[in-house]
Amino acid sequence: MNIAGKNVLIVGFGKTGKALAGFLVRRGARVTISEIREEKNLGRKVALWKGRNVLFETGRHLPLTFLKADIIIPSPGAAALPEIKAAEKAGVRVLSEIELAARFLKGKIVGITGTNGKSTTATLAHKILKEAGLHSYLAGNIGTPLISFVERSRDHHVYVTEISSFQLAHTDTFRAAVSVFLNISMNHLDWHGTFEEYFGAKKRLVLAQGPGDIAVLNADDPLVGGLARDIPARIYLFSRRREVRRGCFLRDDWIILRDGEKEERLMRSTEIPLPGLHNLENVMAAALVGWILGAGMRTMRSSIRTFSGLEHRLERVLSLRGVDFINDSKATTVDATVKALQSYDRKIVLILGGRDKGADFRLLRRPARRVVKRVILLGESKAKIAAALRGVVPLAEARSLPEATRLAFVAAGRGEIVLLAPACTSFDMFKNFEARGRAFKREVRKLKDSLQGTKA
Repeated sequence: MNIAGKNVLIVGFGKTGKALAGFLVRRGARVTISEIREEKNLGRKVALWKGRNVLFETGRHLPLTFLKADIIIPSPGAAALPEIKAAEKAGVRVLSEIELAARFLKGKIVGITGTNGKSTTATLAHKILKEAGLHSYLAGNIGTPLISFVERSRDHHVYVTEISSFQLAHTDTFRAAVSVFLNISMNHLDWHGTFEEYFGAKKRLVLAQGPGDIAVLNADDPLVGGLARDIPARIYLFSRRREVRRGCFLRDDWIILRDGEKEERLMRSTEIPLPGLHNLENVMAAALVGWILGAGMRTMRSSIRTFSGLEHRLERVLSLRGVDFINDSKATTVDATVKALQSYDRKIVLILGGRDKGADFRLLRRPARRVVKRVILLGESKAKIAAALRGVVPLAEARSLPEATRLAFVAAGRGEIVLLAPACTSFDMFKNFEARGRAFKREVRKLKDSLQGTKA
């Protein structure tokens, strides 16, 4: 693909936007940045980019800028801007960052998608491959933008890449040597409009593969497992509920890897250090990636046993007067919150709320009845959540995360859990879910310090 001399518009100037700008400038493209933030908020290095002939449109998105572009590349988290849709309708090419990167990248791409578990699975798969001696790199939403690896990529490299529906929506020739489709549930309807559009974007990862590629699918998810009939790639399945001929499954608490007549026992499921059945599925998928790419059983066992999980994913913060505080700020979907609740058998005081993505909060009713003692609501969606859960569990409202944390602690008893699993994005109050999770942890530590001061 020749991009020299092309007018390329990058929408958004975060980490991915900057990586794209550098790559495109080096390849001789004429680069323009369209960023809704004002220039003064983009940092002092904007002057350096201007010195490299990068143009900036800040504080707004002008339709004419989009229509004049030869290629538009939105940042992964960019909104579904009407300017992008109008330009695409007028014939302007819209490509995702991973699509551009894949056209120049050497080596194999392991693409991991799904509604939940992408970050955990990608990180563990990368850990397994790296500790097995492969030249593995973590890329995409969880790591470094894939475009950043192009210049130093080699044929023997493996790029474990977490891929969102936003990125897949604007792919054309992008193709992963190994794909992993973990699960699918309602999400991002504010962006895609319908579940069918969302699922359609996700499916592009596996439907683009060829006979020489490999697809790893969740056999227990009817929609994901059902794709096996339509995918030309070689299929490996993982399942907690039944044995599969090729893939990973459970037998008498053992995780088994099988390819036809070849069968190996990996480890007992009770050895997995992460809580929850969803994490068992994530481990099975990551183990399949390792097995397919040649990692040995002994090193895989060691990699899994020493994997402590990720920040903001069922992260234990501390225990205070017998109450455990768990940070699951990454639970930005209803399904993720359901999985968090299913991970514990103790009573939970649950902090819910934020910006809604078109979710059906009624799906929380059944798991809430089982383990939730009280729900603390906050953020833009608290009225909608209250309407869905009223009469199921006691509800209380908070005006801020600090207030919600204090109310939750007061409501929790010894041996119980305060769980931040909001089922919403953080954008009404915080920059991202990481900022929300760190704010929660700060408030928990302040609670601890205040109680210690009272005791003194």
